[in-house]
Amino acid sequence: MSTTKTRTNKRPPVTLEHEFVEFIPDALAERTLYVSIPFATSAHLCVCGCGTKVVTPISPTGWHMLFDGDTISLRPSIGNWGFRCRSHYWVVRNQAVWAGPMSQEDIEKGRHRDRRLTEAYFDEIHGEPKKPAQAAARKKKRRVRDWFRFS
Repeated sequence: MSTTKTRTNKRPPVTLEHEFVEFIPDALAERTLYVSIPFATSAHLCVCGCGTKVVTPISPTGWHMLFDGDTISLRPSIGNWGFRCRSHYWVVRNQAVWAGPMSQEDIEKGRHRDRRLTEAYFDEIHGEPKKPAQAAARKKKRRVRDWFRFS
């Protein structure tokens, strides 16, 4: 039995244009992904057509952007869980590719995972151990080892 999930969403991808800008404009055009490198941000109107502005901060703990010289991809997926439409899609090579819906439980798990990864990232850049329990265990092992070594 296969454990691979199949997508039930058969909506065709939406083609996007991209535009590099210094500032994200107040009025966004449909099907245009605006990218501000100075402010490490991208924005677009939700591709479902609801007209809601979607802002994706580009950072080590947010979205990652790939520009291949011709097209743009963003990861992770864009899940507009706070919007009425609750749309969910990936931006891959200037295409909004529809992803399947997620349950509220899956959304909460994803948010929890994102918080953990963000905390671990900032702990690491500030020189703190990623997992305090593991660091405490290593410290205890060192003390025991040192005690035997100097006894």
